[in-house]
Formats: sequence, structure tokens, C-alpha cells
Amino acid sequence: MSTNGIYDKQAEAYEAMVSKQPDLSGIIHGIRPYEGLNVLDLGAGSGRLSMVLARDAKSLICTDISEPMLNILDDKLSEVYDSRNWTTVVADHRSLPVDSSSVDLIVSGWSISYLADSSHEQWSDNLGLVMAELQRVLRPGGTILILETMGTGTETPNPPDFLTGYYAQLEHRYGFSHQWIRTDYVFDTVEEALQHTGFFFGEELTDKIQAKQWSTVPECAGIWWKHV
Repeated sequence: MSTNGIYDKQAEAYEAMVSKQPDLSGIIHGIRPYEGLNVLDLGAGSGRLSMVLARDAKSLICTDISEPMLNILDDKLSEVYDSRNWTTVVADHRSLPVDSSSVDLIVSGWSISYLADSSHEQWSDNLGLVMAELQRVLRPGGTILILETMGTGTETPNPPDFLTGYYAQLEHRYGFSHQWIRTDYVFDTVEEALQHTGFFFGEELTDKIQAKQWSTVPECAGIWWKHV
């Protein structure tokens, strides 16, 4: 099954996995305090970032190409927050149904990479289209913050080869600053780690989990940000 197929058909399993990762609100807030801001969560998925942003944002637009993922996000936010300050929109990153100069902060977690990995002949053009859309919807003085994988099952950054071109362009073509953090998956048992990761990452990771008896699966993530 393709990754996009997983997001459509195994959205609940994906949510069960990413729910074991750390709260990233402090990381985001350290780069751009977001209280009272109009925020866009690009590729919001099941709400990994939206769940922590909605509490303090003035408004939150959650876009994703997968409607099942957005349905999970909407249900989760509805359970926690009485005041509805968010909207969900099925959308492609390259053509956003969002007004120009309407948001103060754009966050995107583990999402732009699906258009900008080097298996796509047009990956660089795709990235250019995404960046142009982000610039269009962002207000002057706004901030773009992107999180992407730097390797799962590794304790230090080891990004996949098919993403290194994308990461290099973020820094050298588009002028983003960069750092990395750990975003480990913390499970109760080795068996739970195996159960919740294999469907997404495959045998290479589950073999490593089994060999090392990991209940906490290490992962590194890169953060790229730009104040416009």
C-alpha cells in the first residue's frame, strides 16, 4: 500500500502511532509565539500539530489531501475545545483555497516532502509551487515553520537520500534556518512498538526494533523556519 493509501485507509492506525510522539508546542512557540495569530497547518493530518496550536491561535486552517485524516483531526479537536476556531479543508499544497495575506504563521509537519522527494521528476518545480503559495497566503512579518524526517530508527540525523535535495533547497535557495530535534515514539512495550510501526515503516524498522528490543523508537526530525 502506498503512503497516501495508508493515510486514506489506515488513518486510525497512523494516529495511534504519532500519538506516541512528544508535544512540539514548546519548539514551535520558541520560534514564533502563536497566541492570537491566524495559523495555517499545511498537511495537518490527524492533528499532530493542530491539537496544540488550536488552544492559543486566533484561527486555525487545517489543510490535507486526505479527508479521512482531517475527519480524525476534527473529531479530536471537537472533543477538547468548546469554541470552534478551526476549519478543515481538503487541498493540495500547490493550490491552496486560502486568501492571500491572511495568515501569520504557517506550520507544516512531515508533509511537503511527499511532493519534493527526488523520485518525482518535477520535485523542484513542486517545491517552487508550494513555496509560492506559502508566500502568497502569509502576511508580511509572518513565519513559515517546516518539520520533516531526519531518520526513523536512528539516534542522530540520517536523512533519506531522496530528501537531501529538498532540504538543501530550503536552506540555500529559500533561505530557511535549520536545526534538528528528537521526536521519539514512546511505547509501553516492544510488542506495542512493533504493532504500531510496521504498517508504516516496514520490516527494516521492525527488524531493528526486535533486535534492539526498543520500546522507545528513536527518531530525528529537522526544523526549518523563515521569518518573512
